Amino acid sequence: MSLAQTSTTAVRRGAGLDLDDVRLGRTEGEALPGTLRLRIAPGELVSVLGPSGCGKSTLLRTLAGLLPPLAGRVTQDGEPITGPDADRALVFQEDALLPWRSVRANVELPLAIRGAGRAERRAVAGEWLERVGLAGHAGKLPRQLSGGQRQRVQLARALAGEPRAVLMDEPFGALDAHTRAGMQDLLVDMLRGTGATVVFVTHDVDEALHLGDRIVLLPSGEVLDVPHPRRRDAREASGTTALRRRVLASL
Repeated sequence: MSLAQTSTTAVRRGAGLDLDDVRLGRTEGEALPGTLRLRIAPGELVSVLGPSGCGKSTLLRTLAGLLPPLAGRVTQDGEPITGPDADRALVFQEDALLPWRSVRANVELPLAIRGAGRAERRAVAGEWLERVGLAGHAGKLPRQLSGGQRQRVQLARALAGEPRAVLMDEPFGALDAHTRAGMQDLLVDMLRGTGATVVFVTHDVDEALHLGDRIVLLPSGEVLDVPHPRRRDAREASGTTALRRRVLASL
């Protein structure tokens, strides 16, 4: 079940992302092996898993419109993706906050870019900072926060702009295990009701199993359904353990 379907309130529809026989790579470098065919439904959370150098980050940048595919077609809702768009937000492992802007000003950034007024920016940023538990840190600079707190600010900034797709490149990879689990739960809570489609790149098998409705294995492009997405109590369920063994064997 997608996160959009867990809310009974009206939500903005997520983006449908499609890759048709896409070859990933950079024009000045070698293409990654094989081609990728993938359909990501609106509101779905898809985990992308694979070894270093298999194309996970390249896939995200292609979906973001930062890299053109070397072959094939990449679309959002049937329209070709030809460049970056406010509909698609990127979240990185490095928090990518602007160090000279306060926490509040960083969260306001996507709203400022689209021309929202000061009062609206303040109200929306305040709401998201409240949701991530950082309302009392709005006036601080990023360097005054811990790594986990900076990632919360980055997440709030990404969602404040109401994107229809959130593309996440190992956002919790540098965090300790306890903080990482807390960020996973926070992500699920914050996405609930937004309607956003999520593509979540990770090296961590258990993170992929916990968060994803489906898992995409690179470089093969195999797609696997997750039997109990976002349920901590299903970690030892037979379907989850069988899928975990299958994923580990593929890696």
